[in-house]
Amino acid sequence: MPGRAHSQSAASTLSAMDDRPVILLVVGEHADVVEQEFRARYDRDYRIETAVGFDAGLDRARELVADGAQIAMIAAEHHLDEGTSIEFLHHVPAIVATARRVALVGFEDFADAIGDLRAAALRRDMDTFILIPRGPRDEEFHTALIELLSEWGWSVGRPLVTVTDLVAESGDRGAAAIRDLLERLGIPHRVLAPGDDEAEEIVEAAGAGAELPLVRAFTGRVLSAATPAAVAEAMYGGFDTIPQGVIADVAIVGAGPAGLAAAVYAASEGLATVVLERDAIGGQAGSSSMIRNYLGFPRGISGMRLAQRSRIQAGRFGARFYTGRPAISVAPGPADEPEHQHVHVAGAQMCARTVVLATGVTYRRLGVPGVDDLVGAGVYYGAATSMAREMQDRDVYVVGGGNSAGQAAVHLAKFAGAVTILVRRAALAETMSDYLVREIAATSNIQVRTRTVVADGGGDGRLQWLRLEDLDTGEAGKTLADGLFCLLGAEPDCSWLPDGVALDERGFVLTGRDVPREAWIDGDPPASLETTVPGIFAVGDVRAGSMKRVASASGEGASVLPLIHAHLERLRAREFGA
Repeated sequence: MPGRAHSQSAASTLSAMDDRPVILLVVGEHADVVEQEFRARYDRDYRIETAVGFDAGLDRARELVADGAQIAMIAAEHHLDEGTSIEFLHHVPAIVATARRVALVGFEDFADAIGDLRAAALRRDMDTFILIPRGPRDEEFHTALIELLSEWGWSVGRPLVTVTDLVAESGDRGAAAIRDLLERLGIPHRVLAPGDDEAEEIVEAAGAGAELPLVRAFTGRVLSAATPAAVAEAMYGGFDTIPQGVIADVAIVGAGPAGLAAAVYAASEGLATVVLERDAIGGQAGSSSMIRNYLGFPRGISGMRLAQRSRIQAGRFGARFYTGRPAISVAPGPADEPEHQHVHVAGAQMCARTVVLATGVTYRRLGVPGVDDLVGAGVYYGAATSMAREMQDRDVYVVGGGNSAGQAAVHLAKFAGAVTILVRRAALAETMSDYLVREIAATSNIQVRTRTVVADGGGDGRLQWLRLEDLDTGEAGKTLADGLFCLLGAEPDCSWLPDGVALDERGFVLTGRDVPREAWIDGDPPASLETTVPGIFAVGDVRAGSMKRVASASGEGASVLPLIHAHLERLRAREFGA
């Protein structure tokens, strides 16, 4: 027995030195198959731990957390000695909230268990359930696992391989905005303090007189006094590189789901396509931690991944992206090309035969001076997923009752000690999808306060407190707060559009039969997604009457293509006198 004790001691020492993220397998009768499958694929990058049985699995999870290990995933067989995977995984968030939870189901048990498993997934007692492989090369099994591990690595783990470096002082608000941009773009990066050894090379490359924050892009270029706009332009091509004299078939303004869908379909059909985006590719949807009701992704997909994949897809068809500057005007071309539209940004312009407005909406400002003065220092507009890790064990508030607010709250709850959702309405169900309402109800550290608003707030250099007002009673109370994430309503930014583009009373773009009859041409309304200016179309959230959902925005982006083709055909007919 001395030899065995020595072996266990050596194994314990080795485990203590192993800083790989952990995949914990809680196994039963299929222990050998499950362990073999995981070790064969993931043993290089993850530390595979096993525990036999219900109680042993919970005990091992607690030990790993106590040892400071990062648990990326806990996968449990459905039938355990003292309960099911559903019961087991329900207990996991109390031990480690950020681990991905997977139920492993034997083929012979699937038919009897499917109803309970679906209900448990809907309650968010697990992330997914999958069949245990019955043979080699079960790629559907591993696809499910890899998707979950990928999302864990982006939202929880720290990247080991980075392509961008940010050098900034701690607490720099500008640097925080750059970090949020890089997170939304899905660009692996690291943050360095000016005194770090790794930062010296970047500071030296920036040259004398350089100002923090510094950003070294994957191209090797170092930006001094970097801003999110400058970083975005450095990542995906600056407007100054737009070739002179080029006329695009379609210029898409905005790279949210609607604009990206339009880019994919336009470029795939051979149209010369450019996309102009002022901020991060993906728009507001790109900051969503997890979209679970998007067609074709049964396990959900983060907004960042959806935007990243869509951009790559459009780029492979030939679409060109230019980011970092807002469009400031769109106007007809000169006398020799009156059928064309010129989209202007600061210092550059793009000439196109058609324009698609896909600028989406912005979150409405809270309008509380003490709070708005702390934007970037505990107060954030949007989901700000990059800040979720900073909220570990803290008290966080989310303002808003839409799906974006719900997704942000669920994500923050994996890190924060307590999350409180503040809404003006009497119930979340009035504005939020049912699956999110149920997920929030099932998350123990999320509280919902209806008919409540933020009346004041402040702190010494960063947010420390809020004053909340009950709209029914008028009573107000002060509470400690470490983070405030505001996802309030939707406001379009259409002030830069020409007067000829009709807007509704809220500032959204009117299209099709919603256009006032007096603006119809020859008694006919514009095409369904066309504005009052022929050749200018509007899709997604910026369009009056749109559903304000990712799927519907993507659908409109695809649906605009036949209308663009029809307009281009009319231009060709006029050009050749047909």
